[in-house]
Amino acid sequence: MIDVKAMPHLADIPRVQAGIRPDATAFWFEGETTSFAQLETRSTQVANGLIALGVQTDDRVGYLAKNTSVYYEMMFGAAKARAAMTAVNTRLAPPEVQFILSDARVKILFVGKDFYSMIDQIRADLPDLEQVIAIDGERDDWPSYTIWRDGQSTDAPGIETHDTDDVIQLYTSGTTGMPKGVQLTNGNYRAIFEQAGQLDWASYDVGDAVMNAMPLFHVAGVNIGILTAAQGANAVVLREIDPTLILKLIPEHKIAHAFWVPAVILMLTQMPNVRDIDWTPLKQVFYGASPIAESLLLDAKEIMGAKFTQLYGLTETGGCGTYLPPEAHDPSWGKLRSCGVPYPATIVRCLDAEGNSVPTGEVGEIAIKSAFVMKGYWNRPDATAEAIDEYGFFRTGDAGYFDEDGFLYIHDRVKDMIVSGGENIYPAEVENAIFGHPGVADVAVIGVPDEKWGEAVKAIIVVKPGESPTQEDIIAYARERIAGYKCPKTVEFIEALPRNPSGKILRKDLREVYWKDQERRVS
Repeated sequence: MIDVKAMPHLADIPRVQAGIRPDATAFWFEGETTSFAQLETRSTQVANGLIALGVQTDDRVGYLAKNTSVYYEMMFGAAKARAAMTAVNTRLAPPEVQFILSDARVKILFVGKDFYSMIDQIRADLPDLEQVIAIDGERDDWPSYTIWRDGQSTDAPGIETHDTDDVIQLYTSGTTGMPKGVQLTNGNYRAIFEQAGQLDWASYDVGDAVMNAMPLFHVAGVNIGILTAAQGANAVVLREIDPTLILKLIPEHKIAHAFWVPAVILMLTQMPNVRDIDWTPLKQVFYGASPIAESLLLDAKEIMGAKFTQLYGLTETGGCGTYLPPEAHDPSWGKLRSCGVPYPATIVRCLDAEGNSVPTGEVGEIAIKSAFVMKGYWNRPDATAEAIDEYGFFRTGDAGYFDEDGFLYIHDRVKDMIVSGGENIYPAEVENAIFGHPGVADVAVIGVPDEKWGEAVKAIIVVKPGESPTQEDIIAYARERIAGYKCPKTVEFIEALPRNPSGKILRKDLREVYWKDQERRVS
């Protein structure tokens, strides 16, 4: 469990750990290590450098680069200066990056070499941006990060941090509408430490190696590094997802804990050498961000031999909400389709359109109340008021229900629901039924226009190598597992499904082909 009294705020983590274990490794990245003493010194230098550049309380500091260990120097440094770190999705197009940097009014931007040209392209449209710092150097017009950092004072800035300080601002994926900046505070993270610290998945021993592979602009990616540092463990940071490298690092670094989204778990299980890897160091795998098929989960458990914990949460809830513990992954429990039970000190409800809790077994919108729920959306009071009700419940936009044992089940995003002949159909349920087919590697289900039924269910499938299922095979397989009206009427086979960086299927992209000529986008 994290010592919250000693480390109530993010800025306290490097200082406390440097005092206890200065020479221990805090981060490993591409062969280079950063000790806790170095993390404390460097984050202090970053804080002093930001202050010297005019960064003030509540300012946003930007990060546009693939994963690096120096991100954490910058993030802890920004927290010490009472500023918020805003990591930008590296898969966005230049206009989208420009929107986020402008919306956050980023003053100082740390940028990696892969994105130098992009910043050159949009710099004229970023009036608030005062200084760009080149993480990888190689620019005469921008300071090199290491030279800039090492030129700053190592004296503590002497700034008192507060619970209400925004420390992380992440932007929603923007699958609909413009992205919104989610404000996460020191107080939010203290609640995460207090609650997640009571659960096995977030409890690491001093010196444990923890894989930090997910993008740092994703709440799961940054949280893993923070939780690891707060417990004196060692975060093994990957620049990006690389299944070959992941399988190499597990035995090489004796990786004990790892967070992977289901899409990554699928990649790993399909690697030809996956059964040749020494998986014995791996104690636990935690996963989330999108549904996982039961067949894939069982395959991964058998191959990896680790304890599995599912996590359900959103950026707006600091990535927290519910968890499915390892023991519930025993098929005999009958809970493999559940996303588990609420965190300690968290209330989760399923609500109807009027905001009333629905009976057990009935589907409603999932709402979460906890101290880790975001402060709000940056400069979006109307959106904040719409998302968080008067009782403090965050309305997730996800549809789900509780069973009689108090386990929560996710059907899908509310907006992705298919209405066919007056019946509500949730894509995730159909996908789960199809995913067990031996010829299916990946699947997404959408509603497409239908003159008779309004919408018809369509399955879009990625076929496993060497397999050749037909449309008829898939429909018959599904019909054996779910009600006939839920089964796909048509099936399309494609090479890969579009996903956002957190692993969620971009159904809007799949739907666009079929709905673009329709006056309405739903039945």
